[in-house]
Amino acid sequence: MEPPVLSSTEEMVELYRELSRHPGLSAACLGPDITTQYGGKYCSLYTEWSQRDLARAENVKFCRQYLIFHDGVSVVYSGPAGTCSEIKDELLSRESPSGALKAVLRKVPGKEKEKEKQFLEVWDQNRKVKSIDLTALDKHGSVYGDDQFGCLAWSHSETHLLYVAEKKRPKAESFFQSKAPELGASDEDTGHPKKEDAPLKGEQFVYHEDWGEALSTCSVPVLCALDIEGSSVSVLEGIPEHLSPGQAFWSPDDTGVVFVGWWHEPFRLGLRHCTNRRSALFYVDLTGGRCELLSEDTRAVWSPRLSPDRCRIVYLENEALGPHQQCSRLRMYDWYTKHTSTVLEAVPRQAWGAFPGIYCGALPGLCWAADSRRLVLDTAQRSQQDVFVVDTVTGTTTSLTADAPQGSWSVLTIDRDLLVARFSTPSCPPTLKVAMLPDTGQEAQVRWVCLQDAPPVPGISWGIRTLQPPPEQEHPQYGGLDLDAILLRPSEGPAAQKPPLVVMPHGGPHSVFTAGWMLYPAALCRMGFAVLLVNYRGSLGFGQDSVASLPGNVGTQDVHDVQLCVERVLQEESLDAGRVALVGGSHGGFLACHLLGQFPDTYHACVVRNPVVNIASMVATTDIPDWCLTETGLPYTPDALPDPAQWTEMLRKSPMCYVDRVRAPVLLLLGEDDRRVPPKQGLEYYRALKVRGVPTRLLWYPGNNHALAGVEAEADGFMNMALWLLKHLRC
Repeated sequence: MEPPVLSSTEEMVELYRELSRHPGLSAACLGPDITTQYGGKYCSLYTEWSQRDLARAENVKFCRQYLIFHDGVSVVYSGPAGTCSEIKDELLSRESPSGALKAVLRKVPGKEKEKEKQFLEVWDQNRKVKSIDLTALDKHGSVYGDDQFGCLAWSHSETHLLYVAEKKRPKAESFFQSKAPELGASDEDTGHPKKEDAPLKGEQFVYHEDWGEALSTCSVPVLCALDIEGSSVSVLEGIPEHLSPGQAFWSPDDTGVVFVGWWHEPFRLGLRHCTNRRSALFYVDLTGGRCELLSEDTRAVWSPRLSPDRCRIVYLENEALGPHQQCSRLRMYDWYTKHTSTVLEAVPRQAWGAFPGIYCGALPGLCWAADSRRLVLDTAQRSQQDVFVVDTVTGTTTSLTADAPQGSWSVLTIDRDLLVARFSTPSCPPTLKVAMLPDTGQEAQVRWVCLQDAPPVPGISWGIRTLQPPPEQEHPQYGGLDLDAILLRPSEGPAAQKPPLVVMPHGGPHSVFTAGWMLYPAALCRMGFAVLLVNYRGSLGFGQDSVASLPGNVGTQDVHDVQLCVERVLQEESLDAGRVALVGGSHGGFLACHLLGQFPDTYHACVVRNPVVNIASMVATTDIPDWCLTETGLPYTPDALPDPAQWTEMLRKSPMCYVDRVRAPVLLLLGEDDRRVPPKQGLEYYRALKVRGVPTRLLWYPGNNHALAGVEAEADGFMNMALWLLKHLRC
């Protein structure tokens, strides 16, 4: 057998080091237009990137600025302005509407035994003009820097800043605490301790619910406003007790705040990657504290965005509960007429040449065109990601990337019709693109200009193939659905070599592989493996019918789809059918473990990250118990307890039912802090394999949650995965 291109540990370390240096592009912000003496215009573009630093074992953020010269119709010239510089300890940052000021939320390590502090800074063009110690003000807990609740919003007058923080909790102490009250903590008139400052006896161990995976520090969010001139902070009142507010911005007249409110009664469910949690759009008046509902209160909404003329708010909407990710509706609220309309409905079936539907975790922070009529967004279109412009009046959509290279396109920002996007492919790391949005009706003529290139990684070829399930595997209600797979192949090495195949089904299950840059598949391909990324029925980007076809059929439909792709690619491509492995995380790990047991003759090695192996035992420990019942095809209500038949059904659809048939060696990678698929799931599988004599190994990563995205865990996970595959595929 021909060995892979790389086989020594030293070569793999160097390969990973090389590929992990490619930075990711995370944010962009355009400065105001400046008119030259010759009549032309230019503006600055501020971009933020992140890169793995293996020596420091952390992701480092850095910024770079560019200049863009344009005539209002097209980009005339663009290029970098200066070199990169690292961004230190910034949690959030936001330019003011005029571009004259910038707000920065910064964390500062405490001295000696002091806890970490948070400062809100305001900068003008040349200096820091304000630095407010939020920790010292003690009006609230830590400010949220996440992308679920978090925000940093300027008022239109640029006099106030809005953000979300954890509600201040009363101090608590033991029943037996005998320490005297501190000086200065007494009421000025009576000399007795202040009522509001008196610690609560016996309250220090009270359980406080949080919002689950990756949001474990978020429990009771509150909206806060900073008066920049007075350096004072106020916590907004009037928000109903049963709501957790977030994603807020100032109302058109600055007299109130618009926010998304999530219901947290009777208890909180995990919110990360869950666009099905009951929520609605609200307005709270700052003077009277009156709170008004702006959207339906039985759905799930997120990503509200105010138009430049401050007349309309668009937002995304899903059904509450059901699949965590779905094809979303685009809704629009008119601030002055109070009328809500549906701009785009969910799309039942994807068809080439037509808009595929909206499948995204969020709209771009700035998504409106200058005409306050059109907006831009990116969405999965089968196995790629494209950018579309939407006319909110007519509901028409036009692709802005139909004639551009195939791959994964994402909108970073649009301002004054200057559009900034990120583009990548499986063989090309992220690049920075800019374009002027053409006039209405001319959008298809958009011209993309590359501002920051990234040379393609050599040795990788790729393509997308579409497959139709056989008649006996068609869904009885949703017939005619198809599926995709992205195949990466080594393009270097001996022509006669038949490379081994690594099969990767995605997690979710309602997620999707788009043809963009991914570190693990690229590195495996450079090592000499072919990599098959499978978008089985139920994946996003194929229409709502595809999403709806999977609940109740996990463990069968998705498993058969992956197996169909594997068998077809082994028939049609020059690959080594005797060296096939599985790699998957979360629901991808669920599928990998299923495939090991259901098709033991096909697979010869397996690596799983935080896999679901027993839905029945997971339902009582995960932050998303609704997922366990919904994907099994069972109804979920917060007050229902599964009956014996439902427990049996959850177990029947789990990989654990097939563990007796597993023969391939299995490597498990588990995050100690995983709230989504608690590590006891992987331990359960590990013990079941060990007692059956199956070669198995378990790696345990403290401080890592479901994503295993810590730089050290990610790097160690790759090396152990690669060595496991080389060893057990006899490479």
